[in-house]
Amino acid sequence: MIIGIVGVPPWDMMQDYLRAGHSIIDLDEPVPDLPVQDVFLPNAYCSILKRVVSNIFGLRERGGLDLVLATVGECKCDGMRNIARWLENTTDIPVKQVRNGNMLGAGHPICDSGLPLPEKFERIVSSVYEPAPASLGPRLAPVEPVCGFWGVPPYDFDIASLFPDRTRVFGWTRCMENRTPADLDLECFVQPGLPTVFFTQSFCQKAALAFNLAKAHNGLFVEVDKRLTRSTAAKIQAFIEFNVQQEKTECRRTRPRA
Repeated sequence: MIIGIVGVPPWDMMQDYLRAGHSIIDLDEPVPDLPVQDVFLPNAYCSILKRVVSNIFGLRERGGLDLVLATVGECKCDGMRNIARWLENTTDIPVKQVRNGNMLGAGHPICDSGLPLPEKFERIVSSVYEPAPASLGPRLAPVEPVCGFWGVPPYDFDIASLFPDRTRVFGWTRCMENRTPADLDLECFVQPGLPTVFFTQSFCQKAALAFNLAKAHNGLFVEVDKRLTRSTAAKIQAFIEFNVQQEKTECRRTRPRA
C-alpha cells in the first residue's frame, strides 16, 4: 500500500507500516506534477492544508494512494480534523484519524545545529518517519545561535534562504523533530534574548501564538499566504541585519515572488 501521512502520526504506527512493506508519502509536502488546486477548500484557508487535499485527490486519481493517516487534534490542528471528517463522509477515500500525544522527546539536534536553514527544514520533514542518517552526526553538533526561526515548516522554503546558518529553530518545527507534536510547552519555548522571526501561514490558528510570542520576545511577526513576497522578505532581511551582528551572518539572498 501507499500511505499518505498528514502531520506527525505516532512513530510506532508508521514503523509498523514500513516494516510490513508499505510506502509512506508526506502529503504536507509538494508532490511532483501535482499543482495545488483551490477548488476543494475556501480561498481564505491554510495553504498547507490546501496542498494536503490537492495531493490526496491527485494521488487518488493516479491510483497512487491507498490510505490517509490524518493526524488531528492537539498534535496537528482542527482544520485537518474537519477535513478528515469531510473526506470520510463524502468520498470513498480511506482516512484513518490518529492522534499523537507522545511526550517522550527524541531530541532536536537538527534545530540546534549549524546546518543551513533550508537543509534543516528538509531534514526535519524527512525525519517524521525516517531517522536522520548516521552520516549527519558530525554536522549535528550544537552551535551558538545568532538568530531564531519560530513556526511550522513553511509552504514556501524560499523564506529559509534569508537566514544565516546559525539559526536555531523553535515552534512546531522543533516539536516535529522531537516527535512530540502536541507539546505546547516546547512549541512556546523561545531562547530569551535571541533575535527571532515568528512565522505563520495565513489563516493558521497558530498565528495567535506567533503574534503574542513576537511581542513578548521583541521579535518579528510575519504572516505569509503561500509564496514569500518581496515586502515580507525585506522585513525579514531588515530585522536580521539590524539585530544580528554582521560578522556572524552570511545571509543568502532569495528572489521572492511579487
